Amino acid sequence: MFNTAKAFGGDELAYDYRPMFEQVRAALSRVDLAICHLETPLSPDNTNLSGYPLFNAPGDLAASIADVGYDGCSTASNHSIDQGTGGLSATLDLFDEADLGHAGMARTSREAATPTLYDVNGITIGHLSYTYGLNGLLLPADQPWAVNVISADDILAEARTAIEAGAEFTVLSIHWGAEYRVTPTDQQRALAKELLAGDEIDLIVGTHAHVIQPVEFVGGNYVIYGLGNFLSNQSPQSCRSCPPESTDGVIVEVALREDESGDIAVAAIGATPTWVDRRTFAIVDVYAALAADSSPELTGHLEQSGARTTATLRSYGVDVVIADGP
Repeated sequence: MFNTAKAFGGDELAYDYRPMFEQVRAALSRVDLAICHLETPLSPDNTNLSGYPLFNAPGDLAASIADVGYDGCSTASNHSIDQGTGGLSATLDLFDEADLGHAGMARTSREAATPTLYDVNGITIGHLSYTYGLNGLLLPADQPWAVNVISADDILAEARTAIEAGAEFTVLSIHWGAEYRVTPTDQQRALAKELLAGDEIDLIVGTHAHVIQPVEFVGGNYVIYGLGNFLSNQSPQSCRSCPPESTDGVIVEVALREDESGDIAVAAIGATPTWVDRRTFAIVDVYAALAADSSPELTGHLEQSGARTTATLRSYGVDVVIADGP
């Protein structure tokens, strides 16, 4: 994927990822707040790039995702310190340069203690980000706050801090579950139930499984267990363990409403299924491409991908509205 981004590059960005997002740019730009999940550190000067197992992506990715419509990202993942805390700091510096919000990693203890808030049409959204672990890597003893590692007590305490700072609706991005498993684990479901038992968390959005997982209504709130892969090089052609589902992704749109008492709640959940065309790494809007009469070689892949994503998202009985789909 580095080589493809470099081929798209020019004077503005040496590694330009924006063409890969072109088919979903409108979906990202039309919403009031767009949040992504970044699973790889970023190189400050586009050098020393690397893939699995210790990632280091071109720093130009930050400017690319800001340009296509993202307002911020969750950053806590099992790869957060693949390049040490220096790589973590470089990544957040690049986010700041691109005017992107971020949650899940921190350069200082003060930054770690400061909640991430977004003002969206007069509503203050709090954003938290946590990961199950760091692939065996250890945080420095004097920087235990550098990456948020899952602890129900810590998550709820941070949510309360965000609420005290003005958050009216709190979103938790969480890196959890088992890779390539469509069904959430018992641990995921138990943790979701624990976190949503009170009033601190209003929405949970999961990552890490690399396949789409269902949406469930738990304790009066929604859990989106897994977003799948959005921009990635995972597929049966690139790794032995990757199933066809690893090419599937989704843009989830959450509509909020404010009642007469001023409480904010989810009014509806919609989804735009996506699929990665590994020839160019273009993120394809599945049903828009099918409606536009995509090429015969892609139609079969897109139909299967859309059917998988739609069935999985709705498999726990939640009426997820599929954009342009069934």
